[in-house]
Amino acid sequence: MQAGDSAEILAVFADDYARHFYPEMTTESAAGEWIARNLDRYQRDGFGLWAIIDKASGALIGDCGPTWQDIGGPRALEIGYHVAPAWRGRGIALEAARAAMAYGFAATNELEIGSIVAPDNVASASVAKRLHRDVRSYVNARGLDRFFFFTGRDQHAEGA
Repeated sequence: MQAGDSAEILAVFADDYARHFYPEMTTESAAGEWIARNLDRYQRDGFGLWAIIDKASGALIGDCGPTWQDIGGPRALEIGYHVAPAWRGRGIALEAARAAMAYGFAATNELEIGSIVAPDNVASASVAKRLHRDVRSYVNARGLDRFFFFTGRDQHAEGA
């Protein structure tokens, strides 16, 4: 991602479904803050959410990558993924998430990597169920129920 990608990132969250889960993503300013957090992560952690670019057009169509998240205990390495409405349902999120998880295991010593999903986010849960091997529930810092789908390093190495 680059600082000038605000309009494209905002478009990823431009429909009612995405805004249900990310209600703050309604202005280019909010998208700019999203990008700034990831630029900070690149400097601090060496990774973050990266832009998903359509090879044919060069357009930014989503983001995906590993980020450190609080899951109601020790922090966890989470694979997040967001795809613009017109590009959903094509396997892009799953393909990007698989690559991000492989990177996460290669770049860190984490024993497990997961994805956080709201219980009513059917689309994200569908990707997470195909990406990960196990799931557990927790309540986040805002008191909201969440699922943490995860894969252990040994499961990933086995290709389970």
